[in-house]
Amino acid sequence: MADRSPDGQGDDGQYRADDTELTGARPNHDAEFLKHRGMVFTIAYDVLGTVADAEDVVQETYLRWRGVAEQVGNPRAYLARIASRQALNFLRTASRRREDYPGEWLPEPLPTGPARLAADPEAAALTASEVSTAMLVLLQTLSGPERAAFILHEVFDFGYPEIAASLEMGEPAVRQTVHRARTRLRSGPPRTVPDTGEHRAAVESFLAATMTGQIQSLLDVLAPDVVLVSDGGGKVSAALRPVYGPEKVARLMIGLADKYGAGAVAEFVELNGLPAAAFREEGTVTTVFQLELVDGRVQAVYAMRNPDKLVRLQGPAPDTGRLDAG
Repeated sequence: MADRSPDGQGDDGQYRADDTELTGARPNHDAEFLKHRGMVFTIAYDVLGTVADAEDVVQETYLRWRGVAEQVGNPRAYLARIASRQALNFLRTASRRREDYPGEWLPEPLPTGPARLAADPEAAALTASEVSTAMLVLLQTLSGPERAAFILHEVFDFGYPEIAASLEMGEPAVRQTVHRARTRLRSGPPRTVPDTGEHRAAVESFLAATMTGQIQSLLDVLAPDVVLVSDGGGKVSAALRPVYGPEKVARLMIGLADKYGAGAVAEFVELNGLPAAAFREEGTVTTVFQLELVDGRVQAVYAMRNPDKLVRLQGPAPDTGRLDAG
C-alpha cells in the first residue's frame, strides 16, 4: 500500500477512503464516520444525481472530518454540514457541464439490490423514499440550496437551526427555502413509493406488453399523462425530448422492441430501491427502464442509455430473474 501523508493522500496524490483505512489510525473518530457514511452519500447523491460525484463528496467529507482535532458534540450534524457544502460546491461545476448536455439529463441509476449490499454494506441504509429516481428527477427542478435544505429536513429530519448552520443561511431563510421546495415538489400528482411486489408486477406487465407488441395491454398500464424521458448522453441514440401521452409512449416502446428486442435479454435489477428492467446485448447492459407509479399505473418511464451512467451495472447478470415476453 502506498504511504500516506497526514491529509490522507497517497504518493500518487489521490485519496481512497476504503473501510480498512477508515478503521485504522483513529478508530473512534473513524467509527463515527462509518456510522454516518450512508447519510453522507445520500445527501450528495440526492443533490448531484451522479454516483461518481457523490463518492467524491464522501471522500472529501472524510478528509475534512479526519482533520478535525477538537471533540465534536454532534457528529451526525457536523458530517451533514460538510457533505452539504461539498455537494453544493460540486454542483456548481456540474451545472456548467449540464448546460451543454445533449438531450435530456437523468440521474445515474444506483444499484441497491442484494449484490450491491454484499459489496457495499452502507447501501443498506438507502431506501426508495430517499433515492428513488422519481424524487431525484423532481429535485433537479430545484436550486442547489433548495435541494440540500429539503433533503436535510424531509429525509434526515434535521431542524432548521442545524440546516441554517449547514447552508450558512439565516433560520428564517431556511424555513422559506424548505417551504418553497416542499411546495414545488408536491405541486404535481401525489407520489408514494409502492411496495416492491407491486412495483415488480408493474415492470413485468410493462415489459411483457412491450416485447409482445400488445399495444392495448401496454395502454392499460400507462397513466393518461404518462411521460417517457430518455438519456443517451449524446453517445447513443435516444429521444432528445420527453415523449408525452400513452399512445405516443406505447408506440415508441413497441417500435424500440421491434428494432432492438431480438438481440437483447431483459432481466430484473434493483435500482434506487425499486425493481427495474435492464437489457443486455452480448453481455453488456445497454438500457435500463425505471418506472414511476401513481395509483398503480405508470406515470413516468425513465430510459437510461448513456453508457457512462451504466458502468456500475456491468458484470455478471444478477440472480433476480429473467423477464420473459410471454
